[in-house]
Amino acid sequence: MNHSNHYPSNQTKHQSQTAANDDIGSNSNTDVIKTDEQEKQKFYDFYLDEHQSIACRRLHFAGSSFGLLGLAKSVKTLSPKPLLKGIAAGYACAWIGHFFFEKNKPATFKYPLQSFGGDISMFSDVLRGNISLKDTKLDKVKQK
Repeated sequence: MNHSNHYPSNQTKHQSQTAANDDIGSNSNTDVIKTDEQEKQKFYDFYLDEHQSIACRRLHFAGSSFGLLGLAKSVKTLSPKPLLKGIAAGYACAWIGHFFFEKNKPATFKYPLQSFGGDISMFSDVLRGNISLKDTKLDKVKQK
């Protein structure tokens, strides 16, 4: 993965670990898993840094809720329309949050899949009380 200066990569580190493992005849899957988890955490730290505005976080949470409601209704009615409406509403909320409150570009423009995962993680962290929609000082998730 090649990332911008805001989201540095562990790719070189991973390549050195893999080369070192190959040299000693060991290719441990745990090293790959650790690297993947470290990479996910690094992106999530970047993602949270891009979501410091409480208004933006609230809009993301509402947008994710719209998306989930659309998914549920699509499953119930066997129609794709509610899902598409939920996705459109979700992105509208998120982009309003970024452009008008956070004053930055959504990470989804550069990292669409990772951003979707970051949004799911942030949504679940809000539900678990690890991320606050009232004040960032109340966050229990610590960025590294």
